[in-house]
Amino acid sequence: MTLQVRPAMAQRIVPILEWLPAYRRESLVPDILGGLALWAVMVPEAMAYAGIVGVPPIMGLYTIVPPLIAYAFFGSSRLLVVGPDTATGLISALTVGAVVAQGTMEFDTLTSTLAILIGVLFLLFGALRMGWVATFIPTPVMRGFIEGLVCVTIVGQVPHLLGIDGTSGNFLTKLWFVLQHLRDASLAPVLTGLLSLAAMLLLRRIAPRVPAALVVAVAATILIDVLASKAAGIDVVGDLPSGLPHFVKPVLDPELLQALLPGALAIVLVGYAEALGGAKAVAMQTGDDVDPNQELVAHGPANILSGLFGGFLVVGSLSKTSLAMASGAHTQIANLVAAIFCFLTLVFLTPLFREMPHPALAAIVIAAMLHLSRPDYLRSLFLRNRWEFLIAAIVIIGELTLGVLQGIALGVVLSLLFLIYRTSHPDSAALGQLPGTEAYRDVQRHPEAITFPGLLIWRAGGDLYYASIGHFIEGLNAALATSRVSVNCVLVDAGSVNLLDTSACDTLLAFITKLQHQGITFAFARVRDQVRDSMRLGGVEAVVGPANYYERVTDGVRAWQHRGKPDAAV
Repeated sequence: MTLQVRPAMAQRIVPILEWLPAYRRESLVPDILGGLALWAVMVPEAMAYAGIVGVPPIMGLYTIVPPLIAYAFFGSSRLLVVGPDTATGLISALTVGAVVAQGTMEFDTLTSTLAILIGVLFLLFGALRMGWVATFIPTPVMRGFIEGLVCVTIVGQVPHLLGIDGTSGNFLTKLWFVLQHLRDASLAPVLTGLLSLAAMLLLRRIAPRVPAALVVAVAATILIDVLASKAAGIDVVGDLPSGLPHFVKPVLDPELLQALLPGALAIVLVGYAEALGGAKAVAMQTGDDVDPNQELVAHGPANILSGLFGGFLVVGSLSKTSLAMASGAHTQIANLVAAIFCFLTLVFLTPLFREMPHPALAAIVIAAMLHLSRPDYLRSLFLRNRWEFLIAAIVIIGELTLGVLQGIALGVVLSLLFLIYRTSHPDSAALGQLPGTEAYRDVQRHPEAITFPGLLIWRAGGDLYYASIGHFIEGLNAALATSRVSVNCVLVDAGSVNLLDTSACDTLLAFITKLQHQGITFAFARVRDQVRDSMRLGGVEAVVGPANYYERVTDGVRAWQHRGKPDAAV
């Protein structure tokens, strides 16, 4: 018996099978031009980002081709570009650096092993359809993480920019070390680094379509080659092996894999959130659909193949994707074109990069990080929501003092605690009727709202479950105690309640019974079907009375006005 794969299933697993047969000929030239633009940017950037990961520049080139091809076949986005990334690259360096010393063969092998482990986790989470996990990194946490990462990465690249020694440790340790050793910087590497950085920033400002990284890398390499006698003390890339990478056997030691696992999980979470954000941003402009779970699946083979061929981790990149779109690319054919030219670079062109100076590579990284920074977002966040700004600030401070992994973990934990607090403290309020309408609003915000003596209209404000029911009852008791006139009926607007669990139902039943013993009747308006089912099963409906459920708040108010108590619908 042969296993047959249905075409629809095959297209869902390998999306290229769906869009490639319908590929339009007029898209070919724009895709080729977009691929050339990607190649021009990714080659020097990959070599520069290798410095962030802590591996030789050639591993950056090994990281380009397999992921581009893998994502073109398995990705659900027509335009997303995968490649080396600064944020996750630094986490990779910290994760592997905690196990073995940087600059050794073991470090390089473990870095590729980490990429394979990350790919396996991506595949596993995709198979389990866990694309929703990334939603637990809110935008303020992600932006705070990126802003802190900008500072950490830049201070780590400054020694390369100035041609001085670096050190390990947190941001403050590295910054203090740089300040202490500024006197050790010599003129040639300082000029090379600063001029390269200025050229990067200037080109991005006046000619954003020009591949600034390639222009700076080529110009710096030529100048160093021509002025070699005058450029003493400038560290260069040196000889790069030509040809295809060799197969890298991953490390399978359980203890080492266990040590890499926390960092791999952090990279998957952060990298996926970044990649999915980029894919969704593209989809909003192109109108295409993006499958979050398929994005997890696509990042699996992209990272596994990168690791097996001697590269390091990759994730979807919004900056590279934006470049492809700005260059006119229409589909993943642009990725395949870029992969072909990067392959040719590996085979034939690596000798051209021998004299590329490390200060220029550092300038490329620093310019990329400055491009990621969005201080205006933090200013806007401060005005919009002080609590979320505080969380973003704590993430930044945590990264600078505790470390990158600790900073992002702290932000996620604080966000979850904030979410729990908000859901357990629903925005309950006493309501009044806006004059001339059937709208009911918070009387604290709308003093003009009409109230009804003897009737308290109370908005639930959110779901009622074991953690929120206490706050709901506490607020309602406070409103009853501070009412200027005696209340003989409570009408609860339950339109915002989507959940009533058994704990909340039992507590609500006891509270309603207590109020009834005090001569206060209870009624509900706008109760959803599933919530009323829970009330029926929990005995609340029997105690309140089926007639005291209303489709609209207005109906409950009219029943109370007509009969003095809501014992029947009008």
